[in-house]
Amino acid sequence: MLEIFSKWKANLTSADLPDQAEEGKLPQHIAIIMDGNGRWAKRKGLPRIAGHREGMKVVTKIVRVASNMGIEVLTLYAFSTENWKRPKKEVDYLLGLPERYLKAELPKLIENNVQVRLIGTTDHLPDHTLRAVEKAVKDTESNTGMILNFALNYGSRYEMLEAVKSIGRLIEEGKLSADSLTEETIHAHLMTSQLNDPDLLIRTSGEIRLSNFMLWQLAYSEFWFTDVLWPDFKEQDFVEAIAVYQKRKRRYGGV
Repeated sequence: MLEIFSKWKANLTSADLPDQAEEGKLPQHIAIIMDGNGRWAKRKGLPRIAGHREGMKVVTKIVRVASNMGIEVLTLYAFSTENWKRPKKEVDYLLGLPERYLKAELPKLIENNVQVRLIGTTDHLPDHTLRAVEKAVKDTESNTGMILNFALNYGSRYEMLEAVKSIGRLIEEGKLSADSLTEETIHAHLMTSQLNDPDLLIRTSGEIRLSNFMLWQLAYSEFWFTDVLWPDFKEQDFVEAIAVYQKRKRRYGGV
């Protein structure tokens, strides 16, 4: 794993990067807000869907390098509950991308022991999208390598609201008391209940906000923002984000 990290890091030119990777400091869970597809296309005089098509190629590269490096969980913000506000043509294209990606990449994901998971609500998702994702989840459920977690039709406020409703029902039924609630109780009712919280959040395109993404889970994550648009995001950028993460000291409120 460290040899692979060093291979990618050798292509970087920043003198600020660590001289060598430390296995214990690699983030276990990385979450990415893949932003900038539309702006990339606009700068090139292309339709927005061209940016999304190019962005899907980057997903393939980053999934491969993350798996090779030994990252345990990679969560990708693929489609938010707010994305429904976009033009129908663009929404239809975005919701077709999971099927296109998995049709091409599922055999490789299986071969590389990657496990596909999904967070988000399946409400209103097209049948073809749901079938493709459910097949990938089923076909990789016995894999033991990196978890590739797609946030599809996902919104963090919706997630937390549903968690509160679920906990409230248990209280009403007398199965749980309000005084016994803990942070672990809430975590257990989130869509990510089987995952550790992200250690590192990456957002591309220069935007510095969370956009309703994993608001509870990112409470103590390290953030790394870059002006690079997602279609231009390279493996070296991914490795640079990890190298910067390695230089930070996570205190969790302590000294």
